[in-house]
Amino acid sequence: MKQQQRNGDARGAVFAPVDNRARVDTVVRRIGDAIELGLLADGEQLPGESELAGQLGVSTVTLREALMALRQQGLVTTRRGRGGGSFVARPASPGEERLRARLRGWSTEELRDLGDHWAALSGTAARLAAERTEPDDLRQLRRTVEDFTGAGDAAARGRLYGRFHVELAAAAQSARLTRAQVALQTEVGALLCLVLGNDAYREEVADRHRRVISAVQDVAHDPAGTLAETCVRESTARLISLRLTL
Repeated sequence: MKQQQRNGDARGAVFAPVDNRARVDTVVRRIGDAIELGLLADGEQLPGESELAGQLGVSTVTLREALMALRQQGLVTTRRGRGGGSFVARPASPGEERLRARLRGWSTEELRDLGDHWAALSGTAARLAAERTEPDDLRQLRRTVEDFTGAGDAAARGRLYGRFHVELAAAAQSARLTRAQVALQTEVGALLCLVLGNDAYREEVADRHRRVISAVQDVAHDPAGTLAETCVRESTARLISLRLTL
């Protein structure tokens, strides 16, 4: 049931209405990041054009332009005829140039502000999880950490890193925190691929995540929150350092 809730929240964040600024670009980024994060499964059929345009709050013309751009990026394929439509075509790994271009669009101040928001969400989720969750509820978090440890490429690591923080919010039994974390991961999650290629850093992240789980299980509210915040701030610092080199 909780897994279904997480999936539902993720899809809700992906298909929530976009803002009025540069709507085609916003739709392309929203769906493109969701595909690269694994929030939309490889081969999954997207809603029909009219339905999807209504969900995103854009015109069908805008949606068609966005889908054309996604097809050009190799993230969506279109099939004609019976059983046709637009389907997710997640690449084996995100295009590094696309991600670097995306990172160049952020100033260091914006990245720092994003990191503050992320740390606040994850820290609060960890503290609440320590108060509310049961030991059996931590199985999925542990499984995600082990999957992260065994992931051989940066794209998979980025998806699993983001999934851990979404599942931590779900363990806090807060639907709002979970939705907020999913929405945030569509902003920052894909960028994490740029800093997770290093095996030593992968082990560091996995160790911190394990310590978060242990603190939650031990009902250690403040240590759990501090550990979650530290993990997020370290990743944000790495993104900022990379941004300064571009």
